[in-house]
Formats: sequence, structure tokens, C-alpha cells
Amino acid sequence: MHRDPQATAKTNAALMARRRAALPSGLGQTYDVVAERAENAEVWDVEGRRYLDFAGGIAVLNTGHRHPKIVEAVKAQLDKVHHTCFQVLAYEPYIELAERLIAKAPGDFAKKAYFLSTGAEAVENAVKIARAATKRQAVIAFGGGFHGRTLLGMALTGKVAPYKAGFGPFPAEIYHAEYPNPLHGVSEADALKSLQHIFKYDVEPERVAAIILEPVQGEGGFYIASPAFAQALRALCDQHGILLIADEVQTGAGRTGTWLACEQWGPKAVPDLITMAKSMAGGFPISAVIGRADVMDKPLPGGLGGTYAGNPLACAAALAVLDVFEQEKLLERSRAVGETLVAGLKAIAAKHAAIGDVRGLGAMVAVELFKNGDLHQPDAELTKRVCAESIQRGLVMLSCGTYGNVLRILVPLTVPQAQLEEGLAILAQAFDAATAA
Repeated sequence: MHRDPQATAKTNAALMARRRAALPSGLGQTYDVVAERAENAEVWDVEGRRYLDFAGGIAVLNTGHRHPKIVEAVKAQLDKVHHTCFQVLAYEPYIELAERLIAKAPGDFAKKAYFLSTGAEAVENAVKIARAATKRQAVIAFGGGFHGRTLLGMALTGKVAPYKAGFGPFPAEIYHAEYPNPLHGVSEADALKSLQHIFKYDVEPERVAAIILEPVQGEGGFYIASPAFAQALRALCDQHGILLIADEVQTGAGRTGTWLACEQWGPKAVPDLITMAKSMAGGFPISAVIGRADVMDKPLPGGLGGTYAGNPLACAAALAVLDVFEQEKLLERSRAVGETLVAGLKAIAAKHAAIGDVRGLGAMVAVELFKNGDLHQPDAELTKRVCAESIQRGLVMLSCGTYGNVLRILVPLTVPQAQLEEGLAILAQAFDAATAA
């Protein structure tokens, strides 16, 4: 790996020892690496080692590390005002950002938007709004879904370990349906049937405020909800007066080839509420709830908000992200990156029977690993070994999935083509090494 001449005498091992002494063990970390600086799709650690970043801060860096236009916008805002609390004194970037996000959201109806700080907050507030609008309490989520680490976020999340283990009891009136996953034997018909089972055995549809789903499950394994499934959900919601919430925290901001993944559902499956966070501000903490104006207006004044919510610096960054997407044609680039990744991963799969599936939507791409290619035997251990071999060769990868056997790629959309291909070559080497072990 290349060495950075600016490297200091600090070491990863020494800093990780300090980390372990000062921080709780529940705050996990994928690699024993401490970043010193970063640029676009590259990161250098404190020892000067260079890494290609195929993790993107877990889907936060669609515009790359330290995009110059985002940095410039934040610096300019910092010279004006960096906090007032929007509920006390307003500022224009918040208003402009709401206007621009509303214009990009699907649906031929009046919309409103407002901002918070994290994805979990956006999800919680979408549920609050849905309950206020419908005067109902129950919410249906999906197995394998991830919606945050707050109590309500954990209740909605469809995975026990590590997110829910030891943290209960959780808020009541949360139910989980099956998410369509043909690879693991769950058809769309099965998933829709599981909703009917909830209505029959757990809660009548007249008490359900909302159904929430990720258009592509993130932590759950990059499984994709088809337009047909989303349209069936929309029809079911309309039948029973239920609101449909699209959790676009990981899929939003261009990752799937459109600004929002739910755009690909078509006009027959427009959600009532949409949550965003992660890449919408290029790494600055902000999240959004966007939805039907009549629904968004149901909570009483003071029912929505937050001290840091919609921070001016984050709003300025989010506006710059929107500009960068337009100026650099990043939606087109997202689709091109996805095509390169899928082709490269299929080439690796041709050599390694353990890869049972290559899938993706836009640049949200993953491979799923199985023992000897047997779809009944997810191989989490091989997945860990591939990640370990990758980081040793200078490539940052992430695993995910209900069975821990999925490798997901969330590389910045701004990655140069040469670096994208370099990363795929390293991943191929990692697979060779991991399977030879």
C-alpha cells in the first residue's frame, strides 16, 4: 500500500488501545483503523496507509469525502450563522432546502418537509405524524428492516442481534410482516399474505396508522422491493386508510440511480411520507421527513422540532449536495457505477461458487455468500474473511444481512473509474485469499 509522507508517529494500535479504554464496548467498530484524512473515495490512516472507501460512511458519502463545493458552502454559512434553533429564529437555507426536496419528491399533490438530525429521528417523527394524522396507533414494519437504534427505531427494526438484544421492552403496537426475498424462499405473495395474517391474528387494519419499509433493505441485505410489491402495498393502504412510509435513509440521495428509490415504484405506489438522512448532506448531520401537506400539518404546533434539527451548516451542505448532483450528473453516474460493480462482481462470482447472488439497484450493489454455493447455508465466516483480506489490501468493505453473509458496496458516486476498477481488483484478490484459507 502507498505511504503518506504526512503521516505522524501515531499508530492505529495505540489509538485503538485508547479507544477501548475510554469508550463502551457496545460501540462497535469494523476495523482497527483510525482515519487521518480523506479525499473523495480515498482515506489515509494515521500511519499513512491508503484505502479505497467502498463503505462510504455507511451510505453517507455519495458525493465523496470532502467534496470541495460542499466544503465551500459550509465555510460560507459558518461566516453567517451556525445555530439559532430554527423554532426560535428561522434562516433561509432551511426553507430553500425544504422547497427543493419537495420539488424532487414523487406525487402529484401538495407536500411539506421538515428537518431533524438523524435517520432514527426522521423515522420516529414520520410515525408520530402518521399517528397524529390517522388517530391510530399500530405500525407495521418488515422482518430484516433497519430503522434506527432508538427505542421506537429498534421496535420497528426486524433484526434482534445486535440491535435489539437486551434493550427491551419496546414500544407496543409494532408488528412485523415478511419482506419479499425469493432467494430465501419468501415470494411477494408470501409477504402480502403475512400482512393479512397480521390483520387476522394481531391487529385489525382499522387500527394501523402506517406501513413502513425500505425500498431496498440496507442492513437487512440489499433486498429490493419491486414496483409490483410496492403497488400492492399502496393498494392495501388505500383500502384500509393506512399511510405508506418509505424509509429512504440509506437508499435516498441518488444511491439507487434515482434521487429517491421510491421514484422507481411508479405513480401507482407513491408514499405518503418519506424519510431521508445519510447522504443528503454529504456527511453533515441532518435528516428529513417529506410528505403530503395535509398529513404533515396534523401535529399541533410544538409537536415537531428539535434543538439542533435542520442546523444551518447541514442545510448549506444539503443544498450543495443537490447542486453537485445536478452539475456533475450523479444520477447517471450512479447507474454507471452500478453497471461496473455488477459486471465486476459477476466476474468474481464466475470463479467462486460461494457467491450465490449478485444484486443491486443503481449503485446499491451486494453479493451474498453461501457454503459451497448452497442457498440453505449462509456463509458468514467467509464474508468476514473477505472483509479482513480486503482491508489488508487497502479496501474498506462492509458486511450486512440477516445471516451476516452479504457484502455490500456503498462507494462514493464520485469515485474515479480507475479507482472503482482498482477496488474490484482488490476484492477479487481478497476472495482468492479468503477461499484459499
